[in-house]
Amino acid sequence: MSQEQAQTKWAQFIPLVTVFFFWGFVAASNDILIPVFKKAFDLTQSQSQWVSLAFYIAYTVGALIYNAISVLIKQDIVNKLGYKNSLALGLVISAVGTLLFYPAANLGSFPLMLSGLFIVALGFSLQQTVANPLAIALGPIRTGSQRLTLAGGINNFGTTIGPLVVSFAIFGSAANANSNISIESVKVPYLILGVAFIAVAIFLKLSSLPDRPALVEADDKELGTKGSALKYPQLVLGMIAIFVYVGVEVSTASNLPAYMEKDLGFAIQDIAPYISLYWASMMIGRWTGAVEAFTDNITTQKVLRFIAPYLAFGIFLAVNAIAKHDLAPFYVYGLIILVLILADMASKGNPARMLLIFSVIGICALLIGMFTTGMVSVYAITSVGLFCSTLWPCIFTLAVSGLGKNTSQGSSFLIMMIMGGGIVSWLQGYVSEFTGIQYSYIVGVLCFAYLAFYAIRVSGILKSQGIDFDRKIAGGH
Repeated sequence: MSQEQAQTKWAQFIPLVTVFFFWGFVAASNDILIPVFKKAFDLTQSQSQWVSLAFYIAYTVGALIYNAISVLIKQDIVNKLGYKNSLALGLVISAVGTLLFYPAANLGSFPLMLSGLFIVALGFSLQQTVANPLAIALGPIRTGSQRLTLAGGINNFGTTIGPLVVSFAIFGSAANANSNISIESVKVPYLILGVAFIAVAIFLKLSSLPDRPALVEADDKELGTKGSALKYPQLVLGMIAIFVYVGVEVSTASNLPAYMEKDLGFAIQDIAPYISLYWASMMIGRWTGAVEAFTDNITTQKVLRFIAPYLAFGIFLAVNAIAKHDLAPFYVYGLIILVLILADMASKGNPARMLLIFSVIGICALLIGMFTTGMVSVYAITSVGLFCSTLWPCIFTLAVSGLGKNTSQGSSFLIMMIMGGGIVSWLQGYVSEFTGIQYSYIVGVLCFAYLAFYAIRVSGILKSQGIDFDRKIAGGH
């Protein structure tokens, strides 16, 4: 690829990642809405998790609608509309969802709030179906997972500031925080978000993003020739992996406020920086895992592996300083980041190996969180964000590898499984009513155990198909 072509690809990639930012901003903001709604509407812990359930089940409903319409019109709907139009449509649908927050807040209606979140996520479902394979297509296929990781880093910039912005809108600044919860205070930030959705839809429509990119670069004609994507074991097992991965990622954060409030005595308005730290940990890990997308120079990559995570950590500290939060409790977290860097280096860029290593460390982190007390347990639980950080691109890349012409269909099936974020969160909330919040994290341990199994199993499946990531994907992939 020439320098001019590379610059064109980056020019196309930059507007695309804007939608990744929105996904993160809204998803992480839900973790602030959960304890707020719980108190305002007098909900149980499992009932409060309906926020996550409504939001993430919409991804499955959206994917089903997408496939149903494609069957009815006898043509893939994204191929018919074009990628830019599909992204813009998804943003408009999400904007409609934000409008419901206004009457919901005025009426004090929890079901209407859930309906607004559901419609926002319905738009996200279409956006994700388009944006993930598009990010892979904007450059060489062998570095596609790194581009997804980089886009995920932008996503987690949104997750880092989302809880802080929504917390500020509800409680005010940390210095002047009050304990009075007003549901009406969520109206303005979500209306502003709706305007932003519309603005970005127009921006994307005018951008240089390709309308119908070549999503599959396959030289081996034997790959991707099966009639349905569901005939590929790497995809079917990968669908379960996406389900439990999104589940453990979301449930770890969404149940953390209840643990900190009930077991550690934190006030609700003081929890936001720790939710921000969890999602910032995702950003830290993804910036670390994305260094190969910037340069092929091995020496430069080694240097960036140390610079990128601490730069991301610095952004977390900066936004919390602006929000006037006490930074002293967070400096020790810099040592935990070293574990991430060493794990990333040990993976050597192989997505299956990275999935295995990070899943095992995730299990260890949750066990420490379950069987220690105080801030040690909080840091252990928040560090799960570090080790979830690059699992989405790892699973996504492994699951669609070798699908060839069935790649886009496989992508829609994977997006469908994002519902795990809501179901696993609700399940952990339900389990917590019997075990307590801290021990309910056994649900997350089981999720990571499956991911470790998938990493081992899929590696053998792909090698039997001639795909080896240690050889930069054999067969031209």
